[in-house]
Amino acid sequence: MLNNNTIRKFRRVAAALPALFVLFTAIPSSAQKVAADGGFTPYSMFGVGSIAKQGTSYNLSMGGIGIGDRNFRYINYLNPAAVTERQAQSFMLDFGMEEGNIYYAANPATAVGGAGSDLLKSVNNTFNMHHLIASFPIWKSSAFKVGIVPFSNVGYKFVTSESNDDIIAEAGDIKYSKIGQGSIYQTFFGAGATFWDRLSVGADLQFYFGTIDRYSSATFTTNTSFRSINSGWTFVSRAVSGKFGLQYRQPLAGNTSATIGVTYDLPTIFRGENIRYAYGLSASGKDTIFYRNTPLETMSVPAELGVGFTIRNTEKWMVGFDYTRSNWTKAYAEETPGVEVKPATANAFRVGFEVTPNRYDIRYYLKTLTYRAGAYYEQNYFTLNGSTITRQGITLGVSFPVFRYYNAVTFGIDIGQKGTVENNLIRERYFMFTLSFDLHDIWFVKTLYQ
Repeated sequence: MLNNNTIRKFRRVAAALPALFVLFTAIPSSAQKVAADGGFTPYSMFGVGSIAKQGTSYNLSMGGIGIGDRNFRYINYLNPAAVTERQAQSFMLDFGMEEGNIYYAANPATAVGGAGSDLLKSVNNTFNMHHLIASFPIWKSSAFKVGIVPFSNVGYKFVTSESNDDIIAEAGDIKYSKIGQGSIYQTFFGAGATFWDRLSVGADLQFYFGTIDRYSSATFTTNTSFRSINSGWTFVSRAVSGKFGLQYRQPLAGNTSATIGVTYDLPTIFRGENIRYAYGLSASGKDTIFYRNTPLETMSVPAELGVGFTIRNTEKWMVGFDYTRSNWTKAYAEETPGVEVKPATANAFRVGFEVTPNRYDIRYYLKTLTYRAGAYYEQNYFTLNGSTITRQGITLGVSFPVFRYYNAVTFGIDIGQKGTVENNLIRERYFMFTLSFDLHDIWFVKTLYQ
């Protein structure tokens, strides 16, 4: 059996384990084996996880803008008021997928026993369905939309081994793991109307649901007289919220117009279950040590204000800018041994543009394509050990028109970086690919000939 001194050492190691993960004493060498629903990032260890980027491939390939954008060829759900920009009798459907390639790096000097100048590195790949949105007219200048999109994702896995010789001598080799997985999704029902041909208003009713698992384990790999310990939390969450949007379009010269948009997301409090558990594993089976199911009361999302502005030439080009802000400082409180995690104010700046050389060219197909580009800079909703976590990148995209009406296939790429190798943090460099199928049809058309 372990003596008291060894037990105290073991407890100190267990208490410091989360700090070792954040300081990246071990890079996740088998990260791709974690069943993360929507993404994989160590920064999803805290709060509601990593907030997913909003928008379809159309938005994401222009840096994520859309608050001030009106385009009758695509569904833009970032502003509820934009649903009214459409052909009067058109039915629209947008289905999208996402594939990610993420490259991680950490400074080995921050790892226990680490030395040298080479960075610790790892890589992970993900593939997921991203969104499904449909939109159709209600009456004249009003329209309705419904859809499901990701809101936040949790995915991480860290594995390290016991390095204290005294503990190894008493208990044998021990492997520590910290794993998180799950997602929160958002389903919305929205409607909008346009007044005086310039002012559009809209609102969404939002439903959040999902499950997040975060758990740790200590596995005795060589000494079978000790039980392996697994403990963690399961959050089964659900919530109801809303979003409001407004857009005003001002005609300029020719076919050019300027649009300003504003959105406001209501603060959201998640309800559900908070399941906390611990159990032991041995050759004789599984033994529950602790299990408690209490109401979920610690997860919430603050209000978010967004503003956007675009200038568009109907058939040629568009350029735009978005800004969003949300104050998380009172949204949640989290304590992690050895790590200073503080909620912060999240800010995001996005710019983008699109251009179509000649939409109606009948000789050169490449001239009918719509080309897009953009950039973004985002500050995360929490700080680690006093450091602000930022994400920045550039985006590119293209839409390929197919068949009749406004059917198209839209492809986008996001090249960016999150975090840094400084200040005991990790750097993520990623290539994210999105693919959307934009489908159109005309309803309620009475044929003249059979």
